[in-house]
Amino acid sequence: MVRNRFWPSGGCVSIFPPRELSLPAAEIAKTFCVNNRIALCPAAKIAYKNPMSLPRRIALLLAVATFALYLPVAWFSFCVYDDGLYVTDQSIVQNGVTWAGVKWAFTTMAASNWHPLTWLSHMIDCGVFGLNPAGPHLVNALFHAANTALLFTLLIRIKKKIWPSAFIAALFAWHPLHVESVAWIAERKDVLSTFFALIALLNYARYVEESAAKNPRAKIYFAWSLVTFALGLMAKPMLVTLPCVLLLLDFWPLKRVASCKLQVAGSEPRNFQPSTFNLQLLLEKIPFFLVTAASCAITFLAQSQRGGSAVVSLTTVPLHYRLKNVPLAYVEYLEKTFWPTKLAIFYPLQEKIPGSSVVIPVALLVFISLGAIWFYRTRPYLFTGWFWFLGMLVPVIGFVQVGGAAFADRYSYLPAIGIFIAITFAVCDLAARFKIPSFLLAGTAIFILAACIITTENQLRHWRNSVTLFQHALAVTTDNDVARDNLGVALELQGRLPEAAEQYRAATHLEPNRYIPFHNLASVLDRLGRPTEALAAHREAVRLEPQKQTLHHVLGLTLVTAGKDDEALKEFSEAARLDPHYPWPHVEIAKIYLRQNRDTNALDELRAALRINQNNIEILTFTAQVLAASENPATRDGHNAFLLAAKANALANGRQPTVLDVLGMACAELGKFDDAQMAAQTALDTANALKLKNLEPIQQRLELYKNHQPWRESFGATNAP
Repeated sequence: MVRNRFWPSGGCVSIFPPRELSLPAAEIAKTFCVNNRIALCPAAKIAYKNPMSLPRRIALLLAVATFALYLPVAWFSFCVYDDGLYVTDQSIVQNGVTWAGVKWAFTTMAASNWHPLTWLSHMIDCGVFGLNPAGPHLVNALFHAANTALLFTLLIRIKKKIWPSAFIAALFAWHPLHVESVAWIAERKDVLSTFFALIALLNYARYVEESAAKNPRAKIYFAWSLVTFALGLMAKPMLVTLPCVLLLLDFWPLKRVASCKLQVAGSEPRNFQPSTFNLQLLLEKIPFFLVTAASCAITFLAQSQRGGSAVVSLTTVPLHYRLKNVPLAYVEYLEKTFWPTKLAIFYPLQEKIPGSSVVIPVALLVFISLGAIWFYRTRPYLFTGWFWFLGMLVPVIGFVQVGGAAFADRYSYLPAIGIFIAITFAVCDLAARFKIPSFLLAGTAIFILAACIITTENQLRHWRNSVTLFQHALAVTTDNDVARDNLGVALELQGRLPEAAEQYRAATHLEPNRYIPFHNLASVLDRLGRPTEALAAHREAVRLEPQKQTLHHVLGLTLVTAGKDDEALKEFSEAARLDPHYPWPHVEIAKIYLRQNRDTNALDELRAALRINQNNIEILTFTAQVLAASENPATRDGHNAFLLAAKANALANGRQPTVLDVLGMACAELGKFDDAQMAAQTALDTANALKLKNLEPIQQRLELYKNHQPWRESFGATNAP
């Protein structure tokens, strides 16, 4: 017991329970009593429950400082790159958490992944914040702040060293390499999966402690570790190598596979003698590896499903190229960890990788790995930290090439912790060995963290909007067709069409075998009124990706505009064949048939579209309009027109003027002119409330209904290109 000379009562408190204190009494007194002026009693548990104990104060300070650093993200916009895939183009996500949405989240392979918890988190955002990007941005920042506190808590639990743990957590929190994971809404999966991963590691550490104490509650912590690991995989499958991290922690610092002798306080133990590897520790991880195997199988199915383009084939990126890119990527991660400059949202693959350029990276990786193995007895933290880094990057290092990036900042979010651990404890050990003054060590740490904060603030500025983000990417990378393409999208959204076309065209020159820039170029050329050039770009996009139904569909629309209905029919038919669950090709085919006076065929196509999506308001409304107002008596069917229009009006909650207008047409066809007048007048009132223009046609129909006359129109003329 260490008495408190500052308290008259001489009372004593304890930061940790007895089983959590593995340091000698002298070190305890030095670390906590002298530096922090609090008394300790290893037998007491008062301060463990005290929310103002030093570790908890540090954890809170780290979390608050981290959230404050990332607070500017509240003013950032959505990113044109992938944010649409996860939020702005996903109507089911925008509906918030619904029973249908929950079922969809657990069954969909959208975004070429199975990560239901990520989908649910985006749904919660939309339910709370709508489509305001400030909400999800701040939620990402909160998760990052929570991860920082969790990492500090984990390190304190497994190593019992406050200031090295605080430094590692601060590095993780404020390192500019992690800006991408926090400032990008689409990367919610990064911060969310890490949140569950750190909880899983905390529960595992507690399981080890309780097992050592022969406490039956140990199995509960093991179960929670397994559950939270599974939840992490349901947020992002990159966590598949986490069971290997558990084995590394068994080696150091949990020392479940070694016996060692404690040395003087403040230094790592010498004569670290690993015993024969305990097979039981590997068998213990079997449930984790089974969960990993299941996640790998599901991820493979998701990324290789028909129509998916996430996994790049060996034809596109050969095996020899991938093997050469792996050491280059590892070295890039290392370099950017130690010197985080020229950070970009996308790093394109090099066109060619000379064999000679791989020699030094391979030699460096082998040298570091052999060094970590060589010093595993005296410097075990090097072994754990280095192989934590290597192992956690394996799923994304490029053996299985996903997308066209050589590497990505976001992939370092969790793996970089291994490097931070190895370097921090190595420096602490050297400082103890060579008796480096503590003020010099603290000053260096403060300088490093200050540099990280400044660099992170600068990097955050580039994420304000998509234009600044991709302009920066072009400034720090070369031959970046993806950055040019996305900059074009951002410029197009701002109405800067000529500049957007310039970026798209540059992207097609950089990567002539990728369909996306051709597709985007064609769309903007359509808007610029250059149909001939647009049609050529559409055809090239279809040639490059003939199995993409949307490309056939938009080519068909361009052909319709050019008056080439027969060619358009072929494209729409191909689109319908490629995706039987996509209704719009049937609608466009129906419009062509109506222009060709093939009304029976047109109605067949509209019915096919309704079978695919029977609750689509636009399809319901157009079909009802044809049935109610066609000049061809054989086409009209007032009863079915009314049923379809009434259903569309119910789905629209009676708030869409177009639907109300068509409902009036159907009522008039049935001879219910009073109801038709009421529907038309409501359509006018709603349109005026929404400040819509061009309301003369509705007014004309209202006058007809007052004279007990139905509305008739020629769909051949209405739908002429």
